[in-house]
Amino acid sequence: MDSFWEHIPAYWWLIFPLSAVAGGWWHRFSKAGEVRHRRRMELERLRAGLPPEPSGGGEPQAAESGTPEPGIEDGKAAPSPVQDVSRLLADHDAVNARWLEYELDVAKMIDVPGMSDVREPLTVEYLKAKRRADSLRPVGQEELSREDLDAYRDAVLAYGHAFDVAERNAHRVKDAAFSPEERERLSRARQLLNIAVDPGSTAPERQAAYRRVRKELDGLLAVPQTAFSALERQIAAALDPSRQRAAEERQG
Repeated sequence: MDSFWEHIPAYWWLIFPLSAVAGGWWHRFSKAGEVRHRRRMELERLRAGLPPEPSGGGEPQAAESGTPEPGIEDGKAAPSPVQDVSRLLADHDAVNARWLEYELDVAKMIDVPGMSDVREPLTVEYLKAKRRADSLRPVGQEELSREDLDAYRDAVLAYGHAFDVAERNAHRVKDAAFSPEERERLSRARQLLNIAVDPGSTAPERQAAYRRVRKELDGLLAVPQTAFSALERQIAAALDPSRQRAAEERQG
């Protein structure tokens, strides 16, 4: 043991490299903790239906982490602004297509009424996010500045997140937010809708059922006229075999 302490003075210089190693390890440990904390906070924001934080509050930039910047790998150039816009437009259109499934399908609106119920905070949040993304969407060949492109990207991401949260919540609660009387009206509307689109129903039965569906939903759900028009076309095509065949050919 005495010989160990006798040799320490000869190796005093090892203090410096060991300190550097310990410092580097602590720096990496701290950075990893910050990343985990940010990811946890972002997950909580998404669960609450809130839009993500601005990109400036995200994870460390590629230059800090030592990893290649997105889109710059093996000497490849980063995507051009035109490519960025095209990808964002496609993402925006994809969320809008999911939204239209509820806007144009009366049956789906009855089955998942929360997606059109403006009394539901999460529904209001996704509608606000949609309006913002739509307002920032470029028109035609309009060129976006880097600042406008970043704003549009954030808006599309926020819209997608808000829609996902609202949709999951709407499928979970279904008609729980409605009063017993309102739930009865929704149930009657669903039964009448089944009669209106049933191939075995007569024309008078279908037409009467359709009128009663509209009456039951009046003041209960904000069903757009486009959804009723789509339902009318579906009923009319079923009543007229030639129109039914034409509709099937168009879909095919």
